[in-house]
Amino acid sequence: MAELDGVAIDVDQLEALALVNYGHFTSMEVADGRVRGLSLHLERLVRDCRQLFDAELDPDRVRHLIRRAMAGTTAPVVVRVTVFDPDLRLGRLGADAVPRLLVTTRPAPRPAAAAAAPPGLRLRSACYRRDLPEVKHVGLFGALRLRRAAQRAGYDDAVFTDAGGVLSEATTSNLGFVTGGRVLWPSAECLPGVTMRLIDQELGADATTTAVTLADLPHLDGAFATNAATGVRPVAAIDDVRWPGDHPFTRALVRRYEAIPPEPL
Repeated sequence: MAELDGVAIDVDQLEALALVNYGHFTSMEVADGRVRGLSLHLERLVRDCRQLFDAELDPDRVRHLIRRAMAGTTAPVVVRVTVFDPDLRLGRLGADAVPRLLVTTRPAPRPAAAAAAPPGLRLRSACYRRDLPEVKHVGLFGALRLRRAAQRAGYDDAVFTDAGGVLSEATTSNLGFVTGGRVLWPSAECLPGVTMRLIDQELGADATTTAVTLADLPHLDGAFATNAATGVRPVAAIDDVRWPGDHPFTRALVRRYEAIPPEPL
C-alpha cells in the first residue's frame, strides 16, 4: 500500500522521489493500533522537516494518515512515512517547498512464535560517514552500496567507522556494546534511532556514550543492533571479532525493550 496524503500515489508523483531523491522518513512497527516510541518518531519527522524543507509538519496529520493506511489491517506491519515535495525538481531545489506525506506499509519482519530467534548479525567494517548523519534522509546510496558489498562478501551488513577505526552505526541500525553489565553507545556522529533512545531511557545509569574503536572490540562482552523494524538483535561478529550469538544480557535487553508500552495512534 502506498498513499500520498491519503490518496493512491501516481507515477508522476513517485518520479520526483526516484529521480530527485530529496526527503526524509521514519519507519515504525504498528500492531493493534499502537507504536512503541510513537512520540519520538513524530518528533523526528517534525525536526527533520524543518531542517530539510524549512517547513512545519503537523504530527496529528501524520497520525491520521497512518490510521487511515492501517484501516482493516490487524497483523503487525512496518509503516514508513516519507516526507518529500513532488514539485521540487533538480533545477529548482531552492524553491519554497510544500512537503507531502507518503505512507507505505509492508509486513513486519517478525519470526513465527515457534521459530527460533534470529541468528546474530555478522558485520563488516567500512570507512564511511553518511551525509547529515543526524537526519533520517532518503539519500541511502552510499550506505546501501556498502551493505551490498558486505553481503556479497558473506556478511549480513556493514558497520561504519572513521579513518581511525572509531565506530558509528550500521547501515540502517544503531549499535550497542556490552561490557560488565553496562551498555556502551558509540559517541561518533550517527542517527539517534528511536529504538536506541527508548533502550537508553530504560537503562538509565546502566548505559553510557563513549568512543568505541575496532581495537576495543576484543575487550567487550557482546554487541547488538537496534532499529524500529526488528527491535534488538544480537551481533555475533564484527570483522574477525566474535561474540556469543545468544548473550544473556542481550536476551534480557530484548525482554526489557518489548515490555516498553507502545503508544496509541
